[in-house]
Amino acid sequence: MSYQVLALKWRPQRFEEMVGQETVMKTLKNAIESDRMAHAFLFSGVRGVGKTSTARILAKAMNCQEGPTPTPCGECDSCREVASANSVDVLEIDAASNTGVDNIRDLRESVRYGTARDRFRIFIIDEVHMLSNNAFNALLKTLEEPPSHVKFILATTQHEKIPGTIISRCQQFDFKPIPFRLITERLKLISQEEKIEISDYALKAIVLAAQGSMRDAQSVLDRIIAFSGKQISDEDVRTLLGVVDERAVMAIADAVLDNDTKVLIQQVEDLTNSGVEPQSFCRKLIQHVRNLMVCKVTGWDEQLLNLADAEKDAVLQQAEKFSQLDLIRFYDLLNRTEA
Repeated sequence: MSYQVLALKWRPQRFEEMVGQETVMKTLKNAIESDRMAHAFLFSGVRGVGKTSTARILAKAMNCQEGPTPTPCGECDSCREVASANSVDVLEIDAASNTGVDNIRDLRESVRYGTARDRFRIFIIDEVHMLSNNAFNALLKTLEEPPSHVKFILATTQHEKIPGTIISRCQQFDFKPIPFRLITERLKLISQEEKIEISDYALKAIVLAAQGSMRDAQSVLDRIIAFSGKQISDEDVRTLLGVVDERAVMAIADAVLDNDTKVLIQQVEDLTNSGVEPQSFCRKLIQHVRNLMVCKVTGWDEQLLNLADAEKDAVLQQAEKFSQLDLIRFYDLLNRTEA
């Protein structure tokens, strides 16, 4: 059997397996249980947070032989075909490749026909914001009053580009970036199941690079496994991701406190020679200043800080040395520099 990437192998197959989107999952499950399913859904949010996975789970829930049910069996023909994207009655359409009005007219024509086998004919339109204005206009009437056997699930990473007339005809769900802690826990579980040896430091670096995207985090872990094998060293992670060592960031903050220009210039030179991208380094500084601000205002709060316990004392001590005004000024300056 050919190798399957982690993002596909560990793709959620049930509502309970979705990470970081509890409100959306609870609402969808309650709607199914109370038989109050909308005819059209709009899933919006940044990439890799579970929009398409949720669309597939919802399709399974509606068409499962035991359903409609919030706990699809995953074993019937319908569930297995949806999971493998081979279902005749659940059609996944890439709007980026089907942007024209003619494509939507074809869709409107196919809506008229009944299902081949399942309960509903479900259209999952990914990156729906890529449709042209004429295509959106052609979709309007069908989206507002589709046949009783038809459901639409629209997904987008750019909600602001979708006309209000389309949004008003859908039940909208906003998918949030997944919290640092939840992605870390998921990667730990995957690493244990895949027999991968990896440190907490390396996991943290991967999660920070993913910026709230579970799929990005899994893809980065896949790339590092391809490079390092099943024993991943911190140095390998730093090399592949261009990660700035925490000690270097702390040293730069100390040099700012001490007004030590020579040390600052030397640190920047060392980072440049080691291949660190300036923008990535700037983002790391922004994150460090943000953590110092949080420590200054609230103290050590694990819910607000993406930091390991081993860094607690050093970060708290450094935060005490800065004023809130200086930290706010540094944060604003670094954000403008990064942009």
